[in-house]
Amino acid sequence: MGKEKDFKRYTVTAALPYANGPKHIGHLAGAYIPSDVYVRYLRLKNKDVVFVCGSDEHGTAIPNQALKENTTSRAIIDKYHALIRDCLYKLGISFDIYHRTSEPIHHQTSQEFFLNLFNKGLLTEETSEQYYDDEANVFLADRYIVGTCPKCGHTNAYGDQCEKCGSSLSPSELINPKSTLTGKVPVLRPTKHWYLPLENYETWLREWILDEHKSDWKVNVYGQCKSWIEAGLQPRAMTRDLDWGIKVPLPDAEGKVLYVWFDAPIGYISATRALFQEMATSKHNFATPQRDFGKVEEGDWKKYWQSEDSKLVHFIGKDNIVFHCIIFPIMLHSSGQYIVPDNVPANEFMNLEGDKMSTSRGWSIEMHEYIEDFPDKPDVLRYTLLTNLPETKDSEFTWKDFQAKNNSELVAIFGNFINRALVLTHKYFDGKIPQRTELDVLDKATIEALAKFPGKIGQSIESYKFREATANLMDLARLGNKYLADTEPWKLAKTDMKRVGTILNIALQVAANLAIVVEPFLPFSADKLKKMLNYEGKDWSLAGSADLLKEGHQLNKPELLFEKIEDEVIEKQVNRLLENKKRVEAQNQPATPTKPEISFDDFSKMDMRIGKVLSAERIEKSKKLLKLQVDTGIDKRTVLSGIAEHYAPEDIIGKQVTILVNLAPRKIMGIESQGMILMAEDKDGALKLIHTGDPVSPGSTIS
Repeated sequence: MGKEKDFKRYTVTAALPYANGPKHIGHLAGAYIPSDVYVRYLRLKNKDVVFVCGSDEHGTAIPNQALKENTTSRAIIDKYHALIRDCLYKLGISFDIYHRTSEPIHHQTSQEFFLNLFNKGLLTEETSEQYYDDEANVFLADRYIVGTCPKCGHTNAYGDQCEKCGSSLSPSELINPKSTLTGKVPVLRPTKHWYLPLENYETWLREWILDEHKSDWKVNVYGQCKSWIEAGLQPRAMTRDLDWGIKVPLPDAEGKVLYVWFDAPIGYISATRALFQEMATSKHNFATPQRDFGKVEEGDWKKYWQSEDSKLVHFIGKDNIVFHCIIFPIMLHSSGQYIVPDNVPANEFMNLEGDKMSTSRGWSIEMHEYIEDFPDKPDVLRYTLLTNLPETKDSEFTWKDFQAKNNSELVAIFGNFINRALVLTHKYFDGKIPQRTELDVLDKATIEALAKFPGKIGQSIESYKFREATANLMDLARLGNKYLADTEPWKLAKTDMKRVGTILNIALQVAANLAIVVEPFLPFSADKLKKMLNYEGKDWSLAGSADLLKEGHQLNKPELLFEKIEDEVIEKQVNRLLENKKRVEAQNQPATPTKPEISFDDFSKMDMRIGKVLSAERIEKSKKLLKLQVDTGIDKRTVLSGIAEHYAPEDIIGKQVTILVNLAPRKIMGIESQGMILMAEDKDGALKLIHTGDPVSPGSTIS
C-alpha cells in the first residue's frame, strides 16, 4: 500500500481483443471490468492515469475469419473493431483511447521496436524447419495448424496454444498436425526467421518476478510464471511467413511479418502515443470523456512508458499470462527504454451454466446480445460479474444468479435503501436535507462504521481484490438499509419529527457516500443516484464523511435505481442459450459419409419426376407416416412417406415433390406404396421436401 505513493502516474492496459468476431461476457470478467473499476477509482483519487486498449487486428485469426465469411481481412477488422469498441463503451468501460493495430502509427512503433532490438544484436537469425502446406503453397503460421495437445489430449489444439487447457505450444509439439487451410498433413521445409532468445533473460526474470513480486502478484499468475521459468525458456520466433501483418523492416525479409504476439502488446504503446499525438495537435486544452489532460506535448506519452515513477499495470485473462509476464517484459527490458509492469492481475476463466464459455460452440453470452436484450441494465451485468470474478480460480455465470443478484441485492438492498431515504425526505421535508440534532448510540455507531468503508473498499481495489471490494460496497448499502429498518422513521413521524430529521439526515449521508464509492463499480447507477441527490460526488477523499449533504440541500425527484427482473425474462435467456448451442452443434456436424460407388448405368435406371400432392392423411397408429395421393403426370398413385413429424397433412397438399416413380411397390402397414418421395435431411435431423422453385407440370423428368 505504501508503494502507491511512489508513483506519479499510472499506465493501465486491458488486453487487446482479437477483431475476428464478437466477444462474450467472459472477456468482460477477465480483463475489462476489473481494469475499469481500478481506473475509475484512481481518477476519483485524482491520480494521473492513462487507460488504453484497442483491437488486435493481425495474426492468423483475422484471415481465418475472412475465409469463413467469404470476405477480406480488412472488412473483418473494420466490422468487429466497431462492434467490440461500441459494446465496451456501452458497458461503461472508460478507456481514454480505444485504438487499433492496423493504424500507421502502430506499424511505425512496432517496426521501430523491432529495429531497436535488431540493431542492438538482441535478435538471432535462424533457419529452421517449419510446417508447409504443399497444396496451398504456403508456410503455415501457428494458427493454421491444428492437432492433438501433448499436455491434455485435446484433439483440436492450435500450433501456438491449446484453448482447452491453456498451455502455450509450438507447432512441432502437436500430435498428428494438419493444415487448417486444406486439411492435409503439412511437411517440413526450411525458412528463415528472427528469434528472441528468452533463455538469456532467465536470471533477470528470476530476480524480477520470483524474488521481487513473490508477495504482491496473484498466486495464479506467480505460479504460472514460476513454472515457465523453472522449466527453462527457449528462443521464440518474432516473425512469421504471412501476408497479413506488419512487414518485417529488413531488406531480406520478403514475405515476413512480425509475430502477432510481438506487435500486439506494442499496441498499448502505440495507443498511448496516438492519444498524445491527437491531443498535442489540438489547438486547445484536450479533454476526453474521461478526464481533462490540459495542454500536452506529443512526446508526453513517454512519461507513461519510460519513467520509473510511472506504474504499469496489465489486466488480462489467464491465457495471456506468458506473453504479458515473460515475453513482453523481456522485450521492454531489453529495449533499454521502457518500464516493465508493476503488476499483471490476470483472472482465470468464467464458465457459463456448468460449461466452458465458447462462441465457436454456441455456448456464450455475447456482449452485443446482452446490450440488445438489456439496454438499460449494464450495471446489473457489471455487478453480477464483479461479485463472481474468477480472480484465482475459474468461476461461473448463471442466469438465475444474475436474476438473484439483481432482485435480492441491487433492488432489495441498495435500491430499497435509496428509495426509502429519498421518498421519506420528500414526504416529510419537501425533499430538503433535514436538520441533524442529538445523536443516539445507533446514530454514532452508523456514522463510525460509515467512515471506515471507503478505506476498506479502496484497499481491496488497490490489492486487485475486486470481489472483496464489491462485497464491501454492498455492505455499505446494507448499513444504510439496516439503519432505516432499525430506526423506523415512518413510525416516529407521528410523534417526533426532530428524530425523523436526524435519521433521514444520516441515511442521506450514507446515500451520498454510496454515490461516490459506487462509481467505479456501477457508473450508470452512480450517475443516476447523483442526479437524484443533486450532488456531484467526484472526490474519493471526501467519502467517509457524514457531512457531505448540508442542511437545507434540495434533493431531486426520486426514481427507482434498479428494477426487478421477472422469471420469464430469465427463462427466455436460458432457452435461447440452449437453442443456440443446438444450432451451432448441428452446423458443425460432419456430412454423412458417401455410400458405395455406383455406375452411370445404375443411376440412369432411376426415373425421377416432379409430382403434385393431391391429398394427405395420417396413418392410424403411426407417428411417422403420411398417406399421400400424388399426381405423377403419368398416373395418380398412393405413396407412403415418413414425414409426419416434419409436415402436417394440410401443409403438404398442393406441394410439388420429387418422386422416384419406378421403385418397386411394397406394402407398409397393409397399404401398398407405389414410389418414394425424395427428401433432404438437415444436420439437425429435419426433413425437407426436394422440389423445384418454379412450378412445373406433373410428370416433368429430372435428369
